[in-house]
Amino acid sequence: MSGVTKTLRRRGATPYKKHWTDAIRRAEMEKTVDIANQDGTEALAAKLATMAQAGDVILLHGTLGMGKSAFCRAYIRALAGNPDEEVPSPTFTLVQIYELDPLPVWHFDLYRLSDPEETLELDIEDAFHDAVSLIEWPDRLGYLTPKDHLDIHIEPGPTHDARRIRLSPSGAGWQARLAKMAGPL
Repeated sequence: MSGVTKTLRRRGATPYKKHWTDAIRRAEMEKTVDIANQDGTEALAAKLATMAQAGDVILLHGTLGMGKSAFCRAYIRALAGNPDEEVPSPTFTLVQIYELDPLPVWHFDLYRLSDPEETLELDIEDAFHDAVSLIEWPDRLGYLTPKDHLDIHIEPGPTHDARRIRLSPSGAGWQARLAKMAGPL
């Protein structure tokens, strides 16, 4: 046990107990999948798109070139039911909005932002309520990050094309949906 943990426990640190419990619960709900190539990333995105609900917030983490945009493109195409749907990267526009049936998708790329307040100019709060929000570089959201969301961490795998993808739910809705995902991701 670290010195900090001992000190917090000695002081009673009740506010931290809830945070520890929440962190442990989230870790227990995490799912990790090893993907051989981009086809696997696209299949996972399509599987998650089948569970889409208005108000979903999906936060995509990973360094440049890990496949965040490829994941978003596959998710949007799966939800649209159109594998040829044009899905440009929002790198320069910051947001692309897709009015799809059954629900809209807002695809954000926050890489060029430096302050959470800048996201408000993109009407991000509207997306949080009425659409699916796919957000690349979500660390830029800061305090505006919704409590209920799905974190997707994309990391390098053992080969150039391989990826390790970790799904970490926050909030009861995402925890329940991930728990129901049958079979291999």
